[in-house]
Amino acid sequence: MSKSSRQLAFEALMRVENEQAYSNITLNIVLSENKSDMRDKAFTSVLFYGVLEKKLLLDYNLSRFSEKPVNKLDKEMLVILRMGLYQLFFMDSVPPSAAVNESVKLCKENNLYNASGYANGVLRCASRSDGLSLPNRRKGKNKYLSIKYSCPENIIKLWRDSYGDDITEGILSSLEGRPPIAARVNTLKTDSNKLILSLRGRHIRSEASGIIDDCIMLKETGSIENIGQYSEGLFHVQDSASQLCCRLLSAKPGNTVIDACSAPGGKAFTIAQHMGNIGNIISCDMYENRLRLVRQGAERLGIDIIRTVAADSSTYNDFPIADRVLCDVPCSGLGIIRRKPELRYKNDLGLDSLPDLQYLILCNCACFVKRGGILIYSTCTLNPAENGMNIRKFLKEHDEFEPYTLAVPAGIARGIDEPDNELTLFPHINGTDGFFIGAVKRK
Repeated sequence: MSKSSRQLAFEALMRVENEQAYSNITLNIVLSENKSDMRDKAFTSVLFYGVLEKKLLLDYNLSRFSEKPVNKLDKEMLVILRMGLYQLFFMDSVPPSAAVNESVKLCKENNLYNASGYANGVLRCASRSDGLSLPNRRKGKNKYLSIKYSCPENIIKLWRDSYGDDITEGILSSLEGRPPIAARVNTLKTDSNKLILSLRGRHIRSEASGIIDDCIMLKETGSIENIGQYSEGLFHVQDSASQLCCRLLSAKPGNTVIDACSAPGGKAFTIAQHMGNIGNIISCDMYENRLRLVRQGAERLGIDIIRTVAADSSTYNDFPIADRVLCDVPCSGLGIIRRKPELRYKNDLGLDSLPDLQYLILCNCACFVKRGGILIYSTCTLNPAENGMNIRKFLKEHDEFEPYTLAVPAGIARGIDEPDNELTLFPHINGTDGFFIGAVKRK
């Protein structure tokens, strides 16, 4: 007997709560373990991601309807109440009575019999209310924005201090709903027009990005792994910001390239395609199981110039001298919250510790850039301490390098003033993930 869509959402949310698991991986596992039709899977996905994205807003309002403080509720009870509130106020297809009754039923199905009456009372109170409320904006803007967009106040403060109010509210507004899926066309096997037509033949909507060559946007795909064109190696999934980063690296056929923090390999694949699969790419990562993904992806795409190395790029001293070096370093991930909403609730994002590690990787890998060679430093975060401050510190302390002006495509708009060798991408401005690219050249 298959489980209900609400039960699957509950199980996935509990795994994220208890194991701090990644949302996308968790949901895929839960759905794959249960045979549901597409409609039920869609309902589960909407409810699962919706509760994660609105968590702080839901908890703030639960405190209005619940006699017990939110932090005193059992996790299972709290998750079910969040699910009920989300259905009441954000899912128009669910009648209020169903939102309440199905939540009570969910309590009983998970042996929370004593809690079922309490859930019934809280959700019925909520259903009779005049809607969700927000803190008074005038009494504290950080608090107001934090609850409205379900983003912790420390992140709000960081963005307001770094980018100003307009940019901050733009970033926050981009966190709602599921983000677009971008794919890099494998130019070793096909081109954009052929792939779009081929996907159309299988009822998958796609269109050229219009900004980055060989980038297409996918819609209504279902499971990517089940698409025939994916299995045939005609594309790989990669956000347009990462594709732009690879393009700006300007790797040429015959080059030697170091991809210092490579797994799962998306950037190495795109770079190999820019190189026409001619040359040498060293794909480095600390973990062998992640490098296995790089090798598998390369084989699927028909790429044979990638060599994997299991090592720590902050200390590894056996890289070859390279024409191009890419340091896409570990980061706090503030630019991909819309893809992984659970990241915003982590107790420690590494905002204080990561810049030092990133700088070590940058300095070590710079040793292997040949004269006239280019190094690109990139992150998928929006935090100046991890981004521009690191690249400017590097230039100040390494006079054998100079800024390398980025040839930014005309369709890419800058959101902030920054040097020509830096580019910060904002989701609400360019439709990409939040991303940073900094470039230097050895003299």
